[in-house]
This record gives sequence, C-alpha cells and structure tokens, in this order.
Amino acid sequence: MRGGSERVMLDESECLTEIEHEVVHFSRQNSNNYASSYSHFFPSNINYSDLNVFKKIQSAINIVYSRQSKNYFNSFVNITKPNIIHGHNIYSGLTYSIVDVAKKYNIPFVLTLHDLKLACPSYLMLNNGKVCERCLSGNYWNCTIYQCHKKNTIASFIVTIEAYFNKLFRKYEWIDSFICPSRFLIEKVSSAGFLRDKLVYLPNALNPQAYVPSYGAGEYALFVGRLSHEKGLITLLKAFQDIAMPLKIAGTGPLDEQARSFVRDNNLSHIGFEGYCSGDNLSNLYKNAAFIVVPSECYENAPMCILESFAYGKPVIGANIGGIPELVIDGDTGLLFESGSHESLRSAVTSLWGQTARIDKMGHAARNRIENEFSSARHVQKLIDIYESAIFKKR
Repeated sequence: MRGGSERVMLDESECLTEIEHEVVHFSRQNSNNYASSYSHFFPSNINYSDLNVFKKIQSAINIVYSRQSKNYFNSFVNITKPNIIHGHNIYSGLTYSIVDVAKKYNIPFVLTLHDLKLACPSYLMLNNGKVCERCLSGNYWNCTIYQCHKKNTIASFIVTIEAYFNKLFRKYEWIDSFICPSRFLIEKVSSAGFLRDKLVYLPNALNPQAYVPSYGAGEYALFVGRLSHEKGLITLLKAFQDIAMPLKIAGTGPLDEQARSFVRDNNLSHIGFEGYCSGDNLSNLYKNAAFIVVPSECYENAPMCILESFAYGKPVIGANIGGIPELVIDGDTGLLFESGSHESLRSAVTSLWGQTARIDKMGHAARNRIENEFSSARHVQKLIDIYESAIFKKR
C-alpha cells in the first residue's frame, strides 16, 4: 500500500472477490508486499541507488523493457490462466513487456491510468515546479533537456527513452481500454494522440458503509498527503502563516524537514505535524477536522483523500487544477481557490472557518456525492462492464 494507486487496485480486488470473482495479483518483489501464494512468480525488486555502474545500465534497460518481468509473467499466466488482465502503474517497474505476454495468449488487457505518464515521461507534467505541456505533442526529449524526472539528467533520459520506445514499438495497441478516473485525464491523454474511443471514464470510489460521517464545525483544518512541492505544501504553510486557525498536516515526504523548519522559524504553534497516519489514527484526524485542504500545484487526477473527506462528511477546499474541480463543487461540497496562490487559499479557508451551518451543509452534500456517484458498488459494476467489453473484442 504505497499510495492512492495501490489503494484503488486493492479496493477493486476486494469488491470483485466479494461478488465471487477470482482475483490474483502480480507485481515486483517488495518487503512490504501483502502475502501471496504466487509471490515466487514475482520478479525481483531493484534498489537502483545501491548498484554499480554496469548494473545501473542493466537496470536502466529493465526500466524501459523488462525481460525478467516478461518471463515471470509468462509463467504466471500459464498457471493462473486469466480471463482478463487489469494493469495499474505497470510502467518503469513491470513495464509494457507484460502486455506482450497478454498479446501472445490473446488475453484482453485493460489499464487504469493513475497519472499523466502516457503524455509525460515524468508523469507529473511539471518543469521546475510549474505545469508544463512540452511533451504533450510527443516531443519527449524535453524531459531530458529540462531534467524533469527527479531533477536528474540520467533518470530523465531513461524515462525519455522509455516513452519513445513504447511509442515507436506501439506497445499500447494491444490494450483494450485505458480507464481514466477523471474527465480531465481523458482530455490530456487524447491531446497526446491516444485514441479517444479507448479512453473510458470510471471515477475512483470507496465503500460509504466503511466510513461513519462526523458532521459539524470541527477543530482544525487538515492536510493529508505527500509533503512535496507539487502537493502545494509551501503554499499551504504561507496561507496559514498570518492566521491563527489550527492546521494539522498528516504525511511524510521530501519537504518534511523544510516544512517543520518553516513552522519553527516563524513560531507557528498553531500548525502541527502528525507524520504518517493510517487506520484509526487517520480516521480520527478526518472526523475531528472542520474541512480538508488539497492545495495541489500539479495536474491531479482524482485524489482519494477528497473522496475519503466526503465519506466522513467533510467539505474540501481544493486547488482549481486538474481533476480536483470535478470532485469539489465550488460552494456545494467545498470551495475552490487559485492553485499556487497562498492569498487565494487564505481567503477560502478564512471564509469557511467557524461557519458551522455552512460546513455542516457542505459536509452532507459531500457525503451524498459519495453515496450517489462514487460508491464502490456502482464502481465495480461499471468495471465489470469494461471487462466484458474487452473480452468481447478479443473473441
């Protein structure tokens, strides 16, 4: 469970299993993997930073196209004999080599797009922290020139080669459907030249019954997510710098120490860091919050933290960027503000803080959206329809 992508995959698996479909998983080895009777089929995980030069070159090739993944997956498929294969974040890890296995055995393949990887080698569409669409027309070399991936020339070059390789050898053609959790993602991927009739809208979902809503004013504003620049962490801190409103920050990431230093240096005692949170701890943070803040400065797809907030009956103050406005209806389930503007964010949070009746009304509207539009039962039925359509195409 690394993040939202894995959360979606595992939730879908559970829903399918509950209605008596058989689900088996395939991934790379990882010490944090859940137990699996098929783990002996999983290709090894690579800690790229600990390798010598020769092995780093070898690993770079495997990031583009992994023959090890292909061979292991071939054995896995021979044993499990799946009716359909559903991929999540297969690039740079398993790679599109596993799609060639599906093609070999004429097995339908669908792929959920959790980010903008098909349109941008570094998947975030960011250049030095700013939204960038230079690669949208297929000019992937920009990724290397501007060191877009991890601010590293070699890492950027590898994912650039990966993008050209998959396009040149048409690795996407066998895939029957690209599942897009936001309509925004459909627009961007189709702009990158992918066939629109293969892009299917299926929003992320969760089981409302697993969340007990807690309506009301709440005790603080809450941020849940990765502590990184693209998530708008610095903008968030600046917005709360001159207001006494309590803010709790749950998560870890590369800006963790910088953010803590900012709070210490400016004596912002009303801002607290909760670190990595899960289970009851995270649930209680949501329940006692007035609202959740999602200040992203990148093209977000469909953040699960927004759906979780809605399920707990909490409105969301979200940046007006990417797929966020599809979830946060301004004035109804929350408020939108100008992405990257701490002034705009400050205005939004101060306008809602302390407005008990308004927060309560928005919280109920948010919960209703989960029950009526983003429930797991509704999601899994549409997912099965996508599977059946893919299977029909391959007959």
